[in-house]
Amino acid sequence: MKLAFLFPGQGSQKPNMLHHLQDHPVISEVMEQASDILGESVYKLDSMAALESTISVQLSILVSSVAVLKAFASEGVLPDIAAGHSVGSFSAAVACKAIEFADAIRLVKLRGQLMEQAFPSGYGMGVVTGIDERTMKEIVKCYFSEKDPIYLANINAPDQVTISGSITGVDRVIHHARDIGARKADVLNISVPSHCPLLQPVSVSLYKELSKVHFRSPIIPYACNRTARLLKSPEQIKEDLAFNLSHPVKWHDISSILCEHGTRLFIEMPPGNVLASLAKKALPGARALSVEENGFRNCLLLANRFISNQS
Repeated sequence: MKLAFLFPGQGSQKPNMLHHLQDHPVISEVMEQASDILGESVYKLDSMAALESTISVQLSILVSSVAVLKAFASEGVLPDIAAGHSVGSFSAAVACKAIEFADAIRLVKLRGQLMEQAFPSGYGMGVVTGIDERTMKEIVKCYFSEKDPIYLANINAPDQVTISGSITGVDRVIHHARDIGARKADVLNISVPSHCPLLQPVSVSLYKELSKVHFRSPIIPYACNRTARLLKSPEQIKEDLAFNLSHPVKWHDISSILCEHGTRLFIEMPPGNVLASLAKKALPGARALSVEENGFRNCLLLANRFISNQS
């Protein structure tokens, strides 16, 4: 049986998320390292005002996740598989040692900059729960227009999908979903149209920069956002980091694949507990925890017990 670390994406951010991390010497070291690379204190990134910026959001999520990842590693807990949702895929790439943390910081900062420059306003994402993927595809198709493009984006669960595009299009689809009985339909706290064809030019630009970075063969499998396959090729990981931005994330398929490969314990790095919650619903035979909800020490204790039982 295997342990997977899950790394959240944009939308999980919260004000002061970096300030509220576990008091741990390794986490403090990672904060200092990230500040040195950025040339400013990372603690400036997680205020409510700062989190209005896609750049600050994505950097805060990366630093938060990697800091706790490294704290686990310092305590002797390492995952067998790494899976990250959207920008969380960069944290997953660090976890499997395909790229260095310093490179991930620079790349995620660039990623946020490119996204903001491409769509400074008028675009975003929404989430719909309680309607199946096939029905949502038809709804999105009905509301698509050249003026207000709208796309089906991430497939997080059989009955939970995200939509991406113009805010006008997102609003129209959300209102329609509510009218036909969606359990939940809301605009997400994301100001860019991620995971749809609108961001293809950004993916191309990001790939050019990724090609300048040294990638190594991962020491553990990396779960691919676009295909839900477990990757062991540096080039394939590089492609996913660039092009998952303009393609849907097949998160439900990823959860299923991890389970098929023997994963029975999922621990979600901060911030948030969305991925752990999805795993609990999708995989009733597995155990899923989040550091934010269950606490670092409790997760560490359970991980050590799990590892001991495998020995």
